[in-house]
Formats: sequence, structure tokens, C-alpha cells
Amino acid sequence: MNNPGFGGGGGGLGNARSLRSTTQDQAQTKATKRRVLRRMGRYLFAHPVTVVIAFLLMLSSNLLALAGPTLSGRAIDAIASTAGVDFPTVWHYTLLLIVFYSLSALLSYILAVVMVRLGQRIVYTIRREVFEHLTTLPVVYFDTHPTGDIISRISYDIDTLNASLSHDLLQVCASVITVVGALGMMLTISPLLILVFAITLPASILFTRYKTRRIRPLFKARSMRLGALNGYAEEMLSGQKTIRAYSREQVILSRFDARNEEAAEAHYRADWHGAIIGPSVNFINNLSLALITVFGGILFLLSSTRPDLPAVFFITIGGVSSFVQYSRKFAGPINELANIVSELQSGMAAAERVFRLIDEKPEAPDAPDATVLTAVQGEVEFDGVRFGYLPERTVLHDLSLRVRPGMTVAIVGPTGAGKSTVINLLMRFYDVNDGTVKIDGHELRDLTRASLRSAFTMVLQDTWLFHGTIRENITYGRESATDDEVVAAARAAHIHDYILSLPRSYDTVLSDNGVNISKGQRQLITIARAMLSRAPMLILDEATSNVDSRTEQLIQSAMKELAQGRTSFVIAHRLSTIQSADVILVIRDGRVTEAGNHDALMAAGGFYASLYNAQFT
Repeated sequence: MNNPGFGGGGGGLGNARSLRSTTQDQAQTKATKRRVLRRMGRYLFAHPVTVVIAFLLMLSSNLLALAGPTLSGRAIDAIASTAGVDFPTVWHYTLLLIVFYSLSALLSYILAVVMVRLGQRIVYTIRREVFEHLTTLPVVYFDTHPTGDIISRISYDIDTLNASLSHDLLQVCASVITVVGALGMMLTISPLLILVFAITLPASILFTRYKTRRIRPLFKARSMRLGALNGYAEEMLSGQKTIRAYSREQVILSRFDARNEEAAEAHYRADWHGAIIGPSVNFINNLSLALITVFGGILFLLSSTRPDLPAVFFITIGGVSSFVQYSRKFAGPINELANIVSELQSGMAAAERVFRLIDEKPEAPDAPDATVLTAVQGEVEFDGVRFGYLPERTVLHDLSLRVRPGMTVAIVGPTGAGKSTVINLLMRFYDVNDGTVKIDGHELRDLTRASLRSAFTMVLQDTWLFHGTIRENITYGRESATDDEVVAAARAAHIHDYILSLPRSYDTVLSDNGVNISKGQRQLITIARAMLSRAPMLILDEATSNVDSRTEQLIQSAMKELAQGRTSFVIAHRLSTIQSADVILVIRDGRVTEAGNHDALMAAGGFYASLYNAQFT
């Protein structure tokens, strides 16, 4: 038999848990908001002199503007005087109005200039801090986060944060000064009329607070969708040749449209909810203005016809005019605050994304007793190494090998077998889960990363050239190299003659990643860069995969010269490039299944032999 009481109790318990969860989420959101505001404030107050100057300018400008309605009211009273128009008094207050408002406008202009300058300093500081922090993050961060999303944080999110710091927060401060000043002046004119705001002000505050809670997550979602869109666009723009070769334009366009629609929808939801705050609060403020005008007129009539009433009921026509103007100043900033709520929420969401990036844990620091790797001989040992990029997926299983100084070790195997993982561990882009990796008897975690990585020079399959001259790209790892050394490295890499054929020779400027030259030529320049390095160990990861067969043969001889006297690790799919290697390791499923030189492995007739025969038969 069903027990309705039990079911009801379960529902009550579920509701209680849901309510507790909601309360905890709200508390966490508030705590996050406070932390973000404190951190935003730290960037602002890192320039205390400028902030103080801006505050004084803002205070002076607002106080001068606040005097305007009083002067205007007195001029109106001089016009409406029962004794006739007092023109000297009218002109006196009119002149004061012109002077006060002109000074207020001038100070506001200076304030705007100061805040623009302050905003640029803040943007510079934050961007520098973010970019500097990016250089300390581990490789795994860039392996798991889209480049477009990172760029979106550096550009769009920081610009949005700057707008909140240099404009929105200043507007809030100015609004507070104006509201407090206008309230004080209205109390001196007619305390009774203030009662109108007892109805309209709480309505404005409650409505704004309610909408603010609703739209904050919407702006956070908007920033995330934009980051995802930028990431996809960056990925597709970098692969235009492949996309066109496979005629996939319509496919990527439809996928872009889907992401674009998601971003546009996120923008619409955030902007729509943000946009309705201003008009709604403006309606409430206009309602308060209408009530003040009606009740102010009634009080003026009572003041004119009932002089026996208490002084609190007394008000002049100029007083009504001043009160109406102050009510506009009082309600106006509240309305403006409602209008910038959406901008503030957007700034908060952007700030949260930027600070989350800054808070990413940097690469683990060197051990306190870490030693500097010097006088490198090039002996490398892997002992029982186990590693996986994810805890539940092991890539390398019990990998053990010993490499003597000066040896050339080639690593081959199917895709995903763990070849590049060996290099990642050797360069300590990742740390092993179990086992040890040693160089000259030193465990890698006992060495400083800088000295470890400076012991290697690398040539990767994915070439990387920066915007600069060919000479600057070749000397990237050794800027002190002489022109003769640069030319010698270029000759050894068989790129010298091509460089001389260019209009400006070695001073030819390469565009981003060298897209104005062929892929093979880009690879040759990176090989020349490696040849110029004096590092005692060498890593070649598919270094000849992007060159033709003739150039490959030339590079093989250059590679022998490059590897002379160096411990070298070569990852290759083209087995013709590794026949002269001292040791060839065959890795399958994270384990070394075969080891030996080319002749020995061919004689064994194992997996290596099958790979070789498949390529050359």
C-alpha cells in the first residue's frame, strides 16, 4: 500500500535540499562578486594620485552642478515677487548659473581626459599581467583550452573590464554624490515632498536588484559563447587550405552559423534583460516627478492661501521649481545606474573570466634544492616510466631505456603509440606518474627547468616562425650569433641560396608564421635555427615531413652534421631518415616492443620490418 505521508515527506525533504542548494549558490555568487570587485579595485587604486585627482574633479563638478537648481529657484522667486520683477537679482543668479554650469562642464571634460588615461594604464597593466602569466602556465593548459578563447579574454574581456573600471564605477560614484547632495537640498526645501520617494524609490531599488540577479549569469554565458565562437573562427581560419581542398566550406559555414547563432542568442538574452531595466526605472522616476509636481503645486497654493499653516507646509514657486530639478537629479542617477547595470554585469562577467585565467596554477616551481644542469654529457635514462595525460588513460607503460652520450635514438610506431609523449617527458612539459627520467644521472625533477630545456634544441613538425626578418628567426635561440655563423647555419640547412634569391636576402620580413614562403622553406629555416644552437642534445620531431624527397636527402646529410657529438632523439614516419640511427625504438601501445639498429630490426622481421617494407615496396 502506498504511504502518502512518506511521499509528502520526501517531497518536503527534496524542497528543503533544493532551497538550501539555491541559498548556497546565491551565497557563493555574492562571495565571488565581492572578490571580483576587490580585485578590480586593486587595479584602480594602483594609481592613487590619478584616482584622487579624478575623485576631486568629480566631486567639484557635481557640487557645482548641484548648486544650479537653488540658483534657478531664487531667480524664479525674484521674477514672481509680489513687489514686481527684481531684475538685478534675476541677472545676478543667472550669471552665477552660467559660471557654475560652465565650471562644472570644464571639470567634467578634464575628468573624462583623466579617466581615459587611467583606463589605458589599467588595460596595459592587466594585459601585461595576463600575458606574463600565460608564459608561466604549463603546456597542459594550452593543450586543453582553445587559442581563440584565450585571445578573447586578452582582448574583448579586458576591454570590457576596462570600461567598467574607468567609466561604470566612476559613474556609480558620481551618482552617489549626486543622489546624496540632491536629497540634502530637497530636505532643506520641503521635507513633505520627500515622502513621494518613499513609494517610488523602493520600487526602483527592488526592481533593479531583481533584474541584476537575473542578468549576471546571462552576461557570463555571453562571454563564454563569444570565446567559443572566437576559438572556432581561429581554428577554421588557420585551416583554410585544407577546408578548400576538401570543399568543406558549406560544412564549416553551417557549423559557424550554429555557433554564431548561439552567441547572438546569448547576446540577445543578456542585452534584452539589461535593456528593459532603464526604461522601467525611468517610468517609475517619471511617475515620481508627476507626483512631486502635483503635490508641490498643492503645497504652493496652501502656502499662498493659508499663511497660518506650519512652516513645513510652506514653499515658494521657485522652491517647487528647484525641488523638481533636484528630484530629476535625484532620480536621474538612479535611472542611469539602472542603465549601466547591464554594463556592470558584463564587466563583472569579463573580469571573472580574466581573473580565472590569472588564477590558473602556473607550472610547478623548481624544487627548492634544484640544481642547474651544467657540462652536459647527454646520457639519458628512462627507468620504469609510467605516464598518462588523464588519470584513467595510461599512455606509457613501464618504459625503460638508456641512451649513451652522442647516440642517435630514433623512435617509431603507429599514431598514438606515445612517441611524442617521450619528448614531452624529456623536456619536462609533463612530469611522469611513476618511474624516473635522468640526464647525466640527475633526475629531471631535481633540475631547474631553464637549465634542462636549454640543454636541448628542437625541430618540430609544426614549424613556428614569428613576424620578423629571416635573420631574426634563425638567431631566435642565440641572438649573439654573428652574420658568418648565420650564413653557415643556413648553408648547412640548404636554405642559403633561396634566401639570397629574395629581394632583401636575410633582411626579408616574414609575415605571421612565415605564410609568405612555402612550408618546406619554413622547415628549413627552423632547421637552420637548430643548427645555430649550441645545445648538447637534439630533438627532431618529424623534422623532414614537410619537404620534398630531394630536399630530404640534402637535409639528412645536414642532420648527420647537426647530430655530430650530440645526443639526438628523432621521431619519424619516414623510415628512410633514420636508417643510420644508433638505436631504433619501436613503441606500440606505450611499450617498447623492439629495439636495435636498422639492420638488426630488418633481420628480426618484426613490426619495424613490416613498416619499412610497406613504405618501400
